Amino acid sequence: MLPLDDRRVERLIAESAGRPTLIKGKSQLLFSGMGRLSESSVLSLKNRSHAVTAEVVLPSGKANGVIIAQGGEFGGWALYAKEGKLKYCYNLFGVRQFNTESSDVLPAGKHQVRMEFAYAGGGLAKGGKVTLFVDGQPVGEGVLPATQPLIFSADETCDVGNETGSTVSPDYTAETSKFNGAINWIQLDQGADDQDHLISPEERLRVAMARQ
Repeated sequence: MLPLDDRRVERLIAESAGRPTLIKGKSQLLFSGMGRLSESSVLSLKNRSHAVTAEVVLPSGKANGVIIAQGGEFGGWALYAKEGKLKYCYNLFGVRQFNTESSDVLPAGKHQVRMEFAYAGGGLAKGGKVTLFVDGQPVGEGVLPATQPLIFSADETCDVGNETGSTVSPDYTAETSKFNGAINWIQLDQGADDQDHLISPEERLRVAMARQ
């Protein structure tokens, strides 16, 4: 079919290539037990501001393990707990890992934990600011100087509650990555921050119904 498409890099991004995407809208709900999700079946958070929110039930001891991770040793991101603290790791092409950590240990019980990324803009692969929240209150901040613009991996996947394959962060292995609390749900969101830093049951229901 003519004309031929001679683009290279742009063809990796469905939107710029004009291909249909599996995920519609700007939000996606994930649940405990989901794993080995291909990159094309997960909402793209690249080259834009975004948030990752999880409702978790934390143990009475120190929380440990992966809440959600995408990618692996050569690129990706993970939201997890380490020795009771909430952490976010961004692995840039396997060359460097950038970590943001909560200032205090996570309390036991049911809580919303959230990572917000404010994209600096101005093109692909730019950096931005990371903020961690627990129940809507900021608990940690960090900076990403750059991000991956196109894909994290051809074969690494997205996992909820653990990480299979190679790991985004050296803080854990695939064998020790299982989260020792419970995960009720996780919501991925593209776009501007609405400044409330919490997801209400009504908003979660709206996202769920939009997928029917």
